[in-house]
Amino acid sequence: MTVNEDLNLFHIARERFDRAVPFTREPHRWRGIAEWLFRPERIIKVTLPVEMDDGYVHIFTGYRVLHSTMRGPGKGGIRFHPDVNEDEIKALAMWMTWKCALVDIPFGGAKGGVECDPHKLSPKEKRSLTRRFTAALGDNIGPHTDIPAPDLYTDEQTMAIVYDTYAMMHPGENNFPVVTGKPLELGGSQGRSAATAQGLLYATEHLIEKGGVPGLTSLEGVETTVQGYGNAGRNAAHLFQEAGARVVAVSDSRGGIYSPDGLDLAKVDEHKEETGSVVDVSGTKPLGPKEILEVPCDILIPAAIESQITTKNAARINVRLISEAANGPTTPAADRVLAERGITVLPDILGNAGGAVVSYFEWVQNLYNQQWEEREVLQKLRRKMQRATDHVITKHLELRDELDHYRKQWHALQPNAPELEPPDLRTAAEVIAIQRVRNTAETRGVWP
Repeated sequence: MTVNEDLNLFHIARERFDRAVPFTREPHRWRGIAEWLFRPERIIKVTLPVEMDDGYVHIFTGYRVLHSTMRGPGKGGIRFHPDVNEDEIKALAMWMTWKCALVDIPFGGAKGGVECDPHKLSPKEKRSLTRRFTAALGDNIGPHTDIPAPDLYTDEQTMAIVYDTYAMMHPGENNFPVVTGKPLELGGSQGRSAATAQGLLYATEHLIEKGGVPGLTSLEGVETTVQGYGNAGRNAAHLFQEAGARVVAVSDSRGGIYSPDGLDLAKVDEHKEETGSVVDVSGTKPLGPKEILEVPCDILIPAAIESQITTKNAARINVRLISEAANGPTTPAADRVLAERGITVLPDILGNAGGAVVSYFEWVQNLYNQQWEEREVLQKLRRKMQRATDHVITKHLELRDELDHYRKQWHALQPNAPELEPPDLRTAAEVIAIQRVRNTAETRGVWP
């Protein structure tokens, strides 16, 4: 039976946050700190007039949300998508704060976006829109204040334009650290383009090695499906296959393909390059855009957009592990259904943190005019992802074992509150992150 779900991303972020707070240390001492940590520090909404190729001026709307600078400058991507809105950007900025805290890099969270259809923009129009958005943000972004990166339908070329625009506005300065995910020629880092997928692989492998997924001991021969064949999804498919998994299905916004014997990813890539979609690769069975989520397999990798796994389909998902490469692909209500069915979820703020980690590495290299070899970048990334995964596993066991204690503690503070639900890996990850940001807030104090 399905329920009517609130799919507003900011409301989902609030529900996740409220679920984690009771499991933090000494919740009775929050005294307003929780609301302080939840609310964004700054919300910017800009009007962007752009002269289109036909000579007409079109008005776009852009957003940039800085959620927290408690642990360092803001960090977060810029997305171009028709559904961009303020609540979505606020939620994504908040999750960036928890993500950076979880993997312990000195950033807070931020996010930006422009409400547009990138498929209908020519290269010139997209370039003009990017420059206008960067100019409109002005000094609200900067190497030590708020550092953008690529996201949905933006890439290293988009980041090159952001850098160039900012550099024109700030001559004579080291402007490379203002944005990450840049081309190598402009101070980009080795390993950055595949960092999200690489981090997902490291975290997934480590979770399995630690016995975190019943029935799996390694990736060898493990059937895997990937929803979303953009940067993160495509790289994840290749990396998981190289690690021994058998990728049996992939999809994009137009549809999907399935082959029980495993897909020839080189053939899929060639077809995608020629046609713009994975649909209709010869020798494969066609799937609908969301049908891939219900393909029976061992590991499902959602790498598309948010709110893909809901109460409408959670009961039909037949996998051992969901490794989230996208932000917010699973709703809170779906999380409950999956937990009841014994399906493990590697949460987004851990699973896709590799991009943030290597963005941090790029920022450090830019600040000190250094260039690291790819091997060094990947070694550092592996250590970060494995350490964070260890912390989440340990915290989850602790919360589960002490559930009765936390329930009594919370009931004493909130007698009328619903009983605390058993914690999952997502709750454990957010507890670690929120506690770290809170510790910094208490150490710094409230200014003035």
